[in-house]
Amino acid sequence: MKDVLEIGQIVNTRGLRGEIKLNSFSEDSHRFEKLSTILVKNKSEFKEYEIEKVSYSKNQVILKLKGINTIEYAEKLRNLYVYVKKSDLEELPKDVYYIADLIGLDVYTEEGECLGKVDDILKLPKSNDVYVVKNDLGQLKYLPSIPEVLKEIDIQNKKIIVNLIEGL
Repeated sequence: MKDVLEIGQIVNTRGLRGEIKLNSFSEDSHRFEKLSTILVKNKSEFKEYEIEKVSYSKNQVILKLKGINTIEYAEKLRNLYVYVKKSDLEELPKDVYYIADLIGLDVYTEEGECLGKVDDILKLPKSNDVYVVKNDLGQLKYLPSIPEVLKEIDIQNKKIIVNLIEGL
């Protein structure tokens, strides 16, 4: 589903009243405080839950979801992934994108040569992100997320235009 974004995984329960522990995939774990609902995916279907309460423990988000009032019910959600409707998220600043929207985009040089598709984005501490571009032969090219290299990102047309500076 293109209109949802994966934001975490349920890894455990907490207490006897149905609270769940979640590993957040978001850079901003406090994003959950701004949400009123989440979607939990079981096999190929999504179920929407209303968020009653959000708290934190170490690096995990603790959620109390409406209708989940026992540890037994919460246990059934363990290892499932949590999603949010993109329409429920705040608008991103200019030139900021969700990784899920970048994966799979075609990457072209300014001269029109196709380098492949965005296969992954590496989040490096104390450095720029790195776009991993994979061609049809499985060869990888690593492109730093800097203005000198990333010239245009066009989510609508599913393509990125890059300038291969010396050394790339």
